[in-house]
Amino acid sequence: MVDIATRVWNHKWKIDPIVRSLIDTDFYKLLMCQSIFRNKPDTTVVFSLINRSTRIRLAELIDEGELREQLDHVRSLSLSRGESTWLRGNTFYGKRQMFRPDFMEWFEGMRLPPYHLEKRDGQFELTFEGAWPEVMLWEIPALAVLMELRSRAVLNEMGKFELQVLYARAMTRLWEKIERLRKIDGLKIADFGTRRRHGFLWQDWCVQAMQEGLGSKFIGTSNCRIAMRRDIEAIGTNAHELPMVYSALADSDNELRQAPYRVLADWHEEHDGNLRIILPDTYGTEGFLKNAPDWLAGWTGIRIDSGDPVVGAETAIRWWLDRGEDPREKLVIFSDGLDVEKIEELYARFTGRVKVSFGWGTMLTNDFRGLVAGDALAPFSLVCKAQSANGRPTVKLSDNPAKATGPAEEIARYRRIFGVGQQEVQEVLV
Repeated sequence: MVDIATRVWNHKWKIDPIVRSLIDTDFYKLLMCQSIFRNKPDTTVVFSLINRSTRIRLAELIDEGELREQLDHVRSLSLSRGESTWLRGNTFYGKRQMFRPDFMEWFEGMRLPPYHLEKRDGQFELTFEGAWPEVMLWEIPALAVLMELRSRAVLNEMGKFELQVLYARAMTRLWEKIERLRKIDGLKIADFGTRRRHGFLWQDWCVQAMQEGLGSKFIGTSNCRIAMRRDIEAIGTNAHELPMVYSALADSDNELRQAPYRVLADWHEEHDGNLRIILPDTYGTEGFLKNAPDWLAGWTGIRIDSGDPVVGAETAIRWWLDRGEDPREKLVIFSDGLDVEKIEELYARFTGRVKVSFGWGTMLTNDFRGLVAGDALAPFSLVCKAQSANGRPTVKLSDNPAKATGPAEEIARYRRIFGVGQQEVQEVLV
């Protein structure tokens, strides 16, 4: 097992680059990339970094030269032969050859496009522009680089023994969480912590701890590289990016209203089984389900990713019942801001009523709260979102208005078109 504290103390990033592979990313990005490659390859998008925790002044913590060096390293990466073989030949969600030959040929020759970096008001403005299938693959590595550079900036000030104690305490904290989780009969939980992890080595350690501590209750990781190295399931379906861009491309209010369903119609043609998971909250869960076509009720399940998770799951259960579906046969995946207490609470409430699963993210792979002075390693909310498509602004409303993105006038328009009423603001932790 890697001695993380010693590796951190050595400070030799060329041994430990923050992103060490194009598949050091979330599985859903590759699934979505293939869908975009097939359906919208010529769409031009702009992605940009958004630090929702403005108290963390990243440009004052992180050296710009080091950031550029790490980003340039990411641009130098390409698929290795072993990675290509794994993607081409492995079984994902029970299906062999999940990735089509034409997509794989393109991916094997792809390099990430250029980035644009500026400093403003103590923050980095980091943007990516180009063809959608290429630019979208910047999201996860960009977040991982910024999150780990922030961690390294804090760790650089610590001594060798101090680092050993820090990681010992963090390991103990995680193991105590695992001991609580393994008491839950029938638990199904996956690692969703790539995008806001403390670091790659730490995420890999967390996955190994989950493997040993939870056994079959641990069903896999969203991180493709770790899934390949540890011979476990790669987990993931789709994300808000798809309806955000499809909606921006709509030429009328009616086309906009139908855009989230066109996304899933395209997805329906490519995938079945446990990949048919609805993510309904991009423009409000209640309105999405109310106007959804009947065929969507036959999908496998739903992912709850914003707002009050209890309200979201109860809304889904009522929707399935109204459509003549048995909720006990449906899968509900909770994935927003989870920690042990919330996992225990949600499992107790919904087990037996639906099939329950959890995607555990930041509080699995980056819970260093209170372990250093000033809470300088506490996780924070950093995202990288599509800002425009073919020159048109993108919008996300969410079930939590604190997560809404886009120009104010467009947010108002989307709220009108999708019939979004009063929403309760939820604290955004990560």
